[in-house]
Amino acid sequence: MKRRSFVQPASLFALSLAGTKLISDFSTGTEAASALDIKQINFGILSTESQANLRPLWEPFIAQMSKSIGVPIKPFYVTQYAGVIEAMRFGKVQVAWYGGKSYIEAARIANAEVFAQVVNTDGTKGYYSHLIMNKANPLTTQAKAMGGDKFVIKNASKLTFAFNDPNSTSGFLVPSYYIFAKNDVDPKKAFKRLVFAGNHEATALAVANNQVDVSTNSNEILERLKKTNSSARQKLEVVWTSPVIPSDPIAYRKDLPEDLKKKFRNFFFNYKDSKILTPMGWGGFAAAQDKTWNAIRELDIAKQVLEIKNKDSLNEADKKKLNELNRQLQALQRG
Repeated sequence: MKRRSFVQPASLFALSLAGTKLISDFSTGTEAASALDIKQINFGILSTESQANLRPLWEPFIAQMSKSIGVPIKPFYVTQYAGVIEAMRFGKVQVAWYGGKSYIEAARIANAEVFAQVVNTDGTKGYYSHLIMNKANPLTTQAKAMGGDKFVIKNASKLTFAFNDPNSTSGFLVPSYYIFAKNDVDPKKAFKRLVFAGNHEATALAVANNQVDVSTNSNEILERLKKTNSSARQKLEVVWTSPVIPSDPIAYRKDLPEDLKKKFRNFFFNYKDSKILTPMGWGGFAAAQDKTWNAIRELDIAKQVLEIKNKDSLNEADKKKLNELNRQLQALQRG
């Protein structure tokens, strides 16, 4: 299936810190706070699959990070993406691995500051959202022939469908915009049954086990599934591929001491242990700036704009919201 460039959608519109201190202490006049003041760092990890699968991947990496930084670092696992955002917001997590959608939310409400971006094993900095179906489903051949997105739109009322998590980029935001919002379709009303499965692994297994007809997923998790559940992966067929999405950001809280931020940057930018990285599907990390995820912000805003404009009638609150969204788009474009 042909891979396309990520298209920014704005053009479519006219329009605890555990230990003796809490992280909030560093933003209330404690200017001299440094890495020496920190007793422990919690590192947030998104729930892309089960903890049983994530722990063997992350804990050797966390252990090496802790040794390099010189501060004990503990992994912080959650069952929903919002758990990492809220944990950073309230100072229970100080550094985290995010997806694009969850990062822009964390930057908005949780004092998150991106500093690194995942680099794939082939040197690229992107990944893809997919729609997947079970190969044994008699509808799959038809979906592939028609194009999975077109097939889903045309036959939604007869299909069961699973999203990942509302804060997932590839599991919710990207397919929500490109498949549904652009085609004036409300997925909450369109399907025979719609569920949020919670993570990519769960959506993949829902399709493999014939619990739903179609679900969202990502190329990264489908690749992982070859190792964690090869029999399930063999049952899955990709029927739609999105434009490329910027690869995952790593962010810390803005109010971490500067010397500690520098240690994190040095660790990530120089980390090359392929024995640890390759099983994670990564080749390393590159320096990153917040603006890299402006495309995700525009996509999120564009989705909201389309959903409002596609209402049968607009009230004053809708018009006010449209004006605000258009203002946000213009601000992003200016840059």
